[in-house]
Amino acid sequence: MFIIVILLLIAGLYFYLRRPQFTQPIVHPENSSAAHHDSKSINGVFQNSDPVPVMVREQNFFVGLFKFLFEKVEHSKPQQALPSVKTDLLTLDRKDNVMIWMGHSSYFIQLDGLRFLVDPVLSENASPVPYTNLAFRGSNIYQPDDIPDIDYLLITHDHWDHLDYPTVNALRHKISQIITPFGVGSYFRQWGFSAEKIFEGYWYDCFREQNIEIHILPAQHFSGRLLKRNKTLWGSIALISPNHKIYLGGDSGYGKHFAEISAKLGAFDIAVLETGQYNTAWPYIHMMPEETAQAAADLQSKALLPSHNCKFKLSKHTWYEPLERITQASEQQNYRLLLPLIGAGINLDDTTQTFTTWWRELSPVVEATEIQQPKVPDSGSTF
Repeated sequence: MFIIVILLLIAGLYFYLRRPQFTQPIVHPENSSAAHHDSKSINGVFQNSDPVPVMVREQNFFVGLFKFLFEKVEHSKPQQALPSVKTDLLTLDRKDNVMIWMGHSSYFIQLDGLRFLVDPVLSENASPVPYTNLAFRGSNIYQPDDIPDIDYLLITHDHWDHLDYPTVNALRHKISQIITPFGVGSYFRQWGFSAEKIFEGYWYDCFREQNIEIHILPAQHFSGRLLKRNKTLWGSIALISPNHKIYLGGDSGYGKHFAEISAKLGAFDIAVLETGQYNTAWPYIHMMPEETAQAAADLQSKALLPSHNCKFKLSKHTWYEPLERITQASEQQNYRLLLPLIGAGINLDDTTQTFTTWWRELSPVVEATEIQQPKVPDSGSTF
């Protein structure tokens, strides 16, 4: 009986891993990849511009893993449902230039008559395992039926909290064009999307159509959905129209690429940059909020929209700390700080629009002097 149970478990796991969300990319980097600025694939594995570890070792690996999995962090999740404003996307006037934050790193953008959807995760969890990495109460207010037809689906990289099969599968008949870094399109082709709808590029490649430029740009991160890493390229994205310039940072540690992007493409109207899920154990592939502020300055952005927060718990900080720290770090900066409720519209043509510190009404925010800003360790050894 014991052997039968083990065999059944193995068979169940085998068939479970054959579900579409566990599809592995089929990627053959072109020989010319090294000629593209820093988009190098060595032996089929993509590299960051500057070699950085995904994680740094400050203590015994198993001790660190145990602490991460089981050490409790007070207020890591909201104690009540997050407030939101559900903008009706189906009735928006196409002439309105607007950005809607859907929580974490998901955005709906309407720009010069075109509709964009960025890294949509409309599922209740950001994980292939059911009932893990569940969305905070009140944060997952949009469903696929709420999304209108999309001109461009933009995916920055293939991590579970940015590329969600149930979401894109439900939206497949609403999507006209898919834009991804190189290799990520492989998932869509295997999921049955038409290859004609997919544009993949290396860093500094550009898709041009309908008075819009969509630039695939560098980021300092990594890729992979199961055990294999960096088979697909990760990146950031810039949208440039005759009247607007928007930078979508995806996931990235702080690096020289922000200033290089600005030097090549000029200043931005809005920079959407990650501000959350940081940790001293992985300081080179996610930014501390103070680094996010510096990145926005490097991009010469007129406004900063912090992302990668307020929906999933993927690190050990309190849920509200990213918003509080970026607020403090932005006080002496020249850009406007945009802190909307989930679902609230950001008017891309209104440079006077203001936002409240809404999170302070929900959590016991500590005084500014008490917020710990941990030192980033040297890269040292990795695991």
